[in-house]
Amino acid sequence: MAISKFGKNMKRPYGFCVKMTAVALLGLCFIFIWSTFSSSSNSLTYQRDSFGDIAEPAVANYKLSSKIHPKKSKHDDGVGNKQEKVKSVWGDKDKKKDQKVVPVITHHKGKEKDKKKVVEVIKPKEQVSAASNSTIEVEKSDDENSEKESDGEDEIDDKEGVDVEGENNGETGGEVGVEGQENRENIEDTENAESKKVGKVKKKLGPVFESNVQYTWKMCSVRSKYNYMPCTDVESSAGKLQIYRHHERSCPRTPPMCLVPLPPEGYNTPVPWPDSKSKIFYGNVEHPKLASFIKTQTWLMQSEEYLTFPSNQSEWKGGVLHYLDFIEEMVPDIEWGKNIRIVLDLGCMDSSFGATLLDKEVLALSLGLKDDLTDLAQIALERGFPAVVSHFGTRRLPFPSGVFDVIHCGECSIPWHSNGGRLLLEINRILRPGGYFILSKKHDNIEDEAKMLDLTASICFNILAHKTDEVSDLGVKVYQKPDNNAIYELRRKKHPPLCKENEKPDAAWYVPMKTCLHTIPASIEQRGTEWPEEWPKRLETFPEWLGNTGKLAADTEHWKAVVEKSYLVGLGINWSNVRNIMDMKAIYGGFAAALAQKNVWVMNVVPVNAPDTLPVIYERGLLGVYHDWCESFGSYPRSYDLLHADHLFSRLKNRCKQPAGIVVEMDRLLRPGGWVIIRDKSEILEPLEAILKSLHWEMVMTFTQDKEGIICARKTTWRPS
Repeated sequence: MAISKFGKNMKRPYGFCVKMTAVALLGLCFIFIWSTFSSSSNSLTYQRDSFGDIAEPAVANYKLSSKIHPKKSKHDDGVGNKQEKVKSVWGDKDKKKDQKVVPVITHHKGKEKDKKKVVEVIKPKEQVSAASNSTIEVEKSDDENSEKESDGEDEIDDKEGVDVEGENNGETGGEVGVEGQENRENIEDTENAESKKVGKVKKKLGPVFESNVQYTWKMCSVRSKYNYMPCTDVESSAGKLQIYRHHERSCPRTPPMCLVPLPPEGYNTPVPWPDSKSKIFYGNVEHPKLASFIKTQTWLMQSEEYLTFPSNQSEWKGGVLHYLDFIEEMVPDIEWGKNIRIVLDLGCMDSSFGATLLDKEVLALSLGLKDDLTDLAQIALERGFPAVVSHFGTRRLPFPSGVFDVIHCGECSIPWHSNGGRLLLEINRILRPGGYFILSKKHDNIEDEAKMLDLTASICFNILAHKTDEVSDLGVKVYQKPDNNAIYELRRKKHPPLCKENEKPDAAWYVPMKTCLHTIPASIEQRGTEWPEEWPKRLETFPEWLGNTGKLAADTEHWKAVVEKSYLVGLGINWSNVRNIMDMKAIYGGFAAALAQKNVWVMNVVPVNAPDTLPVIYERGLLGVYHDWCESFGSYPRSYDLLHADHLFSRLKNRCKQPAGIVVEMDRLLRPGGWVIIRDKSEILEPLEAILKSLHWEMVMTFTQDKEGIICARKTTWRPS
């Protein structure tokens, strides 16, 4: 009735006023409703998915949802030290802490979207403990974005839990055979072609860890016992100990979910650096064949509970220093520690070669071969020298092409000329253009020497020097790889042939060795056309072939700030006991570069399903390998003092059948008393903390900000009974 009456009034002469009044009332209602909803939305807590996407100061009504728990009480950590314990962030979600949040803007080079903000959390006086009386810097790098852009990945919506198939760049699974990566690439090409026809293929993924799973642990019952390397050791019941190693990398179908026992006589906290150069605890590296090996050597001695390494003794007569000086006299262009920074030492022996080079600012990575029954690579790691275990038979080594300045094989007995010379061709693949291959032997028969001469000539290796050292009685040959392709065209016999264009030289994970020669980069935009800068300028000189150097510069500054303001002072880590470090998901080596001036070395691991940034790491004068974390790493138990995992688990995106197996592998690699720093999404860290607690690790610190967090934990000596 009211509406009809209003309509009649509209027709009267004074209806124009009614119309204007109605319009005004409707406008006021609209403004009131709009302002109401706008103010309510502005009152919501502002949340972010990362710490690295803030380019400007936070708005006035911004609320920081973060919690930090200092360590509460001291208890015995199982390794002889008193450590303070921290309550879990996720166990006390409803409790509020009195904090003062000071936002600080840190600008980096690059685009506006790459700028970052450092959030400093200043704890009240009553919450500050002796081990963590410092600023905790929480900052997530934009490595996810840089990775996607660098290899052309499609954007992945993490909030909806979806992933893009065909994401991996040369990845292989745990059960891929000899032709793994090559076949995988062919399969992915086919799948990508099909996906273009039907559109983008996506699949929903569940959580990385199941939060409701209760973990119980048992000891590994294996033949190699406390020296167990799952992808290297044969665990069948037949056979003798002398043949307990696989001829090639061969991993269990599912990752081991058992814990490696400690040595039978117990485990001693390793001798700290630099004292570990001259002595280590014998019980930490005990091996059935080691005792008999010691009796035949002069460069290592057993003295009560220690293995000692006399400074004036070496596997080479006259000492390793004389040996290195002899090489430099033969080829003066070899300037250790200047133009020579990264060296691969084949067939790890007494580690004196790498130890002496370290004093010359040279990083030498010892490659422990599968037939090293005395486990000398384990001794190198215990002493604090870089080492990795790998097979050297039919598959490529886990390194990119053209990255080593020098490759050395001392007292070498490798049959280089057999099987079409594929082993030497693999050396040629990973040796830098213009790099040096140093070979030393005591005796060589005429037939083998002639075959080696023909082989090196066929791949255009130039013999720079060949001389016998009268002191050590070693015949030393120094070869140099060509630095351009012109010499390949001058070969009379085109054997071995040049590799085809589709033969990717950097593909190295489960890829068979090729009996062909890869061409040398020719254009200035390609990696390998120029020798890197001298060390240490090399560390922060970003190569032109990289293209966009802004990301690398930003990554370097990011990790420098995180390490200096948080890791070195804010986590309670005793860095004087840290020597061997692994970065489980390195990008450009920024974390390792930030620690370059410390008495540590870092193994940078680039996952095979991530963009290939490992050549950049080597270009900077750092070490690294490719690896698939769905499998066991090529190293001995108790190899590392500290593991660093920055968004490793979220990067996996449920790739592995048992993601908890990665935590078990971390337990195998880490020394008792060693540390782990894990940065990831809160939804991953919460169940991950429960797994670490089930392993009886000490939770030193947990910290969250919005959806990101960090865990610092310490492994104890606990083993299941």
